Amino acid sequence: MGKLTRFGVSLDEDLLEPFDALCRRKEYGNRSEAIRDLIRKALVEDEWTSQGDAPVAGTLTLVYDHHRNDLARRLMNMQHDDHDIIVTTMHVHLDHHNCLEVLVLKGDSGRVRTLADRLLSCKGVKHGTFSGTTTGQDLA
Repeated sequence: MGKLTRFGVSLDEDLLEPFDALCRRKEYGNRSEAIRDLIRKALVEDEWTSQGDAPVAGTLTLVYDHHRNDLARRLMNMQHDDHDIIVTTMHVHLDHHNCLEVLVLKGDSGRVRTLADRLLSCKGVKHGTFSGTTTGQDLA
């Protein structure tokens, strides 16, 4: 961590009061910790949108009926096409028909996002979410 710098922030009370309530709910020790997290979140989002093919990581969660239209095979084939950016997968049988699959992805942001989008949009996937994050290399 670098040198600590103090700076002031002026906020309207209508914004400060809900922010303080958020800090309490999330159990931040002080406003500075909350502001640091908000800044890091903005920097990670910027890394995904403005830095082309920056090295990133993320998790993809899919829920699907494995009996539907050969879906499990199609999902597996897509994953094999990009095996080099899949760090690990976890497959959970939710019930007789439904499965939950979690993939941890790491690679260039464009390839990671493309794979996530392809899997999420695959016909038969009931629900899915992608959460992009950073590799942490350039984040303090």
